[in-house]
Amino acid sequence: MITSTSNAQVKQLMQLQKKAREREKQDVFVVEGIKMFREVPRERLVQTYVSESFYKKHEVLFSGGLQVTVLSDRVFETVSDTKTPQGVLCLVRQYHYTLQDLFGSCPLIMALENIQDPGNLGTILRTAEGAGVTGILMSRGCVDLYNPKVIRSTMGSIYRMPFYYTDSWEEDLLELKKRDVTVYAAHLRGQGTYDAQDYCRPSAFLIGNESKGLTDETAQLADIFIKIPMCGQVESLNAAVASSILMYEANRQRRIKGLQGFGA
Repeated sequence: MITSTSNAQVKQLMQLQKKAREREKQDVFVVEGIKMFREVPRERLVQTYVSESFYKKHEVLFSGGLQVTVLSDRVFETVSDTKTPQGVLCLVRQYHYTLQDLFGSCPLIMALENIQDPGNLGTILRTAEGAGVTGILMSRGCVDLYNPKVIRSTMGSIYRMPFYYTDSWEEDLLELKKRDVTVYAAHLRGQGTYDAQDYCRPSAFLIGNESKGLTDETAQLADIFIKIPMCGQVESLNAAVASSILMYEANRQRRIKGLQGFGA
């Protein structure tokens, strides 16, 4: 059992929690909590760490030969990124998708420009899985998807939802259009409401930065501007909320038409 915060493994965990560069260097990310532990694909599991008290209560979870490293409760609290640690965290091998991996049989893609809030990005990823989105395209200005706060917000969808950070944002948006994907921009200048469009064909939704929205350059690449009607004096919605509304409208339309992958 590790009882000192000076231990090399403990120092490594603290670096991985805090620094995207270190996570990239080691090609791993950190997940915490029993749900995330249970859902991690075993072929991607690198290392599991548990607190002493967690191990005593849940030793049966590791009876199948899974190797774990036990930390004292005090040390585990030090390496955890949460205020009330559940007692288990894992190092998981990072995913490496390509643009092609986002398409599926009938693409439904979320294209995110400079999303900065970890909770927003994690929520979008989680909702995307539930709504049947085929992939997430992100500009390099987006927050690191492997940020521990993002990971927690995904609630396990990080293991299943294809995503791709692009260094060629405008080029890849044009590539979507070349592949007959209609690109919609959620925009204040939208003329048509979001539910008046046909999302049963290949579609992508552009979602911009929380405070600044889409850049003019990105907005100009959209085929259609759409808007979500507002009451009162509200001008716009939270990025994750707006994304959810759009994704589930596409989901609704596709379910009605019985498209493959969408249950009745």
